[in-house]
Amino acid sequence: MTKLSPELLERYDQPGPRYTSYPTAIEFADDFQADAYAKRLASYEADPDAPLSLYVHLPFCESRCSFCACHVVVSKNESVADAYLARVEREAQIVAEHLGEGRPLLQYHWGGGTPTYYPPSTLVRLHRSLTRWFDIQPDAEVAAEVDPRVTTRAHLETMWDLGFNRLSFGVQDLDPNVQELIGRGQTESETVELYDAARDIGYRSINLDLIYGLPGQTEDTMAATLDTVTSLRPDRLAIYSFAYVPWMRPHQRRIPADSLPEREEKFQLLSMIAETLTSAGYRAIGMDHFALPEDDLSRAADAGTLTRNFMGYSTQSGAGVVALGTSGISDISGAYAQNHRRLASYYSSVDQGVLPIERGYSLTADDRVRRHIITELMCNGEIRFTDIKERFGIDFATDFARERKTLTAPGGLADEGMVDVREDAIVATDLGRMFIRNVARVFDAHTGERAQKPMFSKSI
Repeated sequence: MTKLSPELLERYDQPGPRYTSYPTAIEFADDFQADAYAKRLASYEADPDAPLSLYVHLPFCESRCSFCACHVVVSKNESVADAYLARVEREAQIVAEHLGEGRPLLQYHWGGGTPTYYPPSTLVRLHRSLTRWFDIQPDAEVAAEVDPRVTTRAHLETMWDLGFNRLSFGVQDLDPNVQELIGRGQTESETVELYDAARDIGYRSINLDLIYGLPGQTEDTMAATLDTVTSLRPDRLAIYSFAYVPWMRPHQRRIPADSLPEREEKFQLLSMIAETLTSAGYRAIGMDHFALPEDDLSRAADAGTLTRNFMGYSTQSGAGVVALGTSGISDISGAYAQNHRRLASYYSSVDQGVLPIERGYSLTADDRVRRHIITELMCNGEIRFTDIKERFGIDFATDFARERKTLTAPGGLADEGMVDVREDAIVATDLGRMFIRNVARVFDAHTGERAQKPMFSKSI
């Protein structure tokens, strides 16, 4: 198992962005509103062959798990949830009016919250409404997140009939004590039975989400969870670090800080998970992810074409993203646009026929270069200087001399064995991939003042 000195862990296990976007959402500004987003959609419409992904945020949950850092709405009132779907359907129409109807989709994803909070008949209605305005291609990735506690075989059969071909199961941990501590009663049998049902129906691409660093977790409890998980043989596994951010998610205060694994224990959990999964035949992919060698993500990693968007790791390089629903973030035509996070504000905009944008960000030329560099590190673990030259017409050694000097300085990341700085590339080592957020941050030009504020979770 990987061993690091306490001093090195303390130095690098610091708060930092996960770089789901670059610049991160911290930089989004309120002066980017609906009209700015409308112009970006119109610009994208000018290229009808440009690939497109559609994300639909379905935030409702019956209860809130204490570990959760997602944007969710807890309610058992079906009328409230139905009112939300009516607005999502209307938003899709408004977007299509700017983007053009029948836009082909290469990626279509329902996230949450709990998409299967809704009964199967309601999901049919939602899907049919959205596909009035968007055209899902035959080879598209059509995915949904599912919670085994509320998802039935009927849900899975309905989504299969609608064309869904990928599922992501929320598991987190199968140990009963850990589940009790995080407020998530999910038995192993519930998870296994739903997984088996999905395979029986025909799903051939299934991901399981796990979290390490939860209260009560030990190497023994995690090993037992991994035994069950690897015996199921999912195609992919996402292994997330528990983001303990009670200053941002007050409900996490229900979890006492002293119940969490210490830094060294948490790192050893990560090391043990990585070694167990690689021994079971999985490949480490980007950050947090593992996939079987025959999976599309592994093939993309082999080809150096793996990419990343707000839906996670993807093989759809260069695709614009349109997000529907509260808090959704679109990434299109060189800008990010985030929908209103409050239901009332979201409803008000949609009811007026206005794109429900709360804030956003227009990327500069420098942002575009740095976004590509950071994406390459987070996905493929390296920066190839010839690639930067071909894409942007700049000389990496000249334009990023400061960053290169930071990496190679005494005591820097190269000295620590995290990166190999070559004449034609910068390559993250196996250790560097474990701390890839630290490596990427060297190329972040927006750290400044925000670096002093508790905005982010820690690296490990």
